[in-house]
Amino acid sequence: MGTEGAYYIVETGDTLYELAQRFGTTVEQLQAWNNIPDPNKIKVGQRLIVRQDQSGYIPFPGAGWFKSQPNSPIISMMGVRLIEEGCSEYGPGGPPSQWNPQHRDSYAMWQRKLGYRGTDADGWPGEKSWTKLRVPSSEVYA
Repeated sequence: MGTEGAYYIVETGDTLYELAQRFGTTVEQLQAWNNIPDPNKIKVGQRLIVRQDQSGYIPFPGAGWFKSQPNSPIISMMGVRLIEEGCSEYGPGGPPSQWNPQHRDSYAMWQRKLGYRGTDADGWPGEKSWTKLRVPSSEVYA
C-alpha cells in the first residue's frame, strides 16, 4: 500500500482532503483525475492518481488498471491520441471515458503501428507503448 510514483493506494482512514494536502493538490483535482463524483467516497485499496507526471504526460496506470474496465477521463484522452495517430476503431461520437472493446481494438492498431506482433499487439496497454503514445496530462486535468 501507499505511494507508487504518481499513484497512491488508499489505506484505512484516508480522505481525499488529507491526500490533497499530502500531495500538494486539491480535492477537486483528485476527483477529476480519478473520476470520483462524491469526494466522501473512496475505497480502501483504490488506486488513485495523486500527482501529475513531470513530463506533462499521463504516467502508465499499470496493465491491471485497464483490465479493471476503468471509467476515467484518461481513457477518453487516450482515445483522442489514438485517433490523432490514425489508430481508431471508434464509432460516431468519439472515444468514451469507459474502457471498452473499441479502445482495445484501437490500442491494438497502435501496437501494430509500433511494430508489435502477436501477444504484444493484443490491445492491452503496456508501459513502453503507453509512453510512446504520450497522452497529455494537461488536457485531461484542465
